[in-house]
Amino acid sequence: MNLEKFDQEFNLGKLAIERGQYQLSIAHLKNAIDLVSPLSKKGGEAQIWLVSAYQANGMIEEAIALCQELIRHPSFKVKKQAGDLLYIMKAPRLERPKEWLTEIPDLSKVSESETKIPAKKISVTPIKKPLEDIDLSQVNSKDNHFVLVGFVVIIIIFGGLFFLNLT
Repeated sequence: MNLEKFDQEFNLGKLAIERGQYQLSIAHLKNAIDLVSPLSKKGGEAQIWLVSAYQANGMIEEAIALCQELIRHPSFKVKKQAGDLLYIMKAPRLERPKEWLTEIPDLSKVSESETKIPAKKISVTPIKKPLEDIDLSQVNSKDNHFVLVGFVVIIIIFGGLFFLNLT
């Protein structure tokens, strides 16, 4: 029974993170952790997700504290993930120039009808210039001996190379 409830709370917590509902995610993940041993593999995985929820919610101190606990977790995978997250969170923040950032407008107060983009009509114009038939009597089909000259040049080059190899 506890594992079913854990899976339900854990999945709801992950879903809430994906939707940007970090407070809700924290609540679900804490409920999930309470249903299993924190030292179990499932408990460790839920705590790693909780670190991410804390971090996304701006609760960096809580995220760091939990990571510091998790680097002593029995599961190697949980230890490694906690160490990686701790390293990232403790890294110095680099200053980014404003021109590197793109501002995303808040669309939460916009109604659904305002967010619909009207479809553009695409007009297709046919090609107006029809393809012309080529009059073969106008084409210059006189042999200009280009192929023959090319073969002669190739023979002279290979002959010269052959002659140089003999001497």
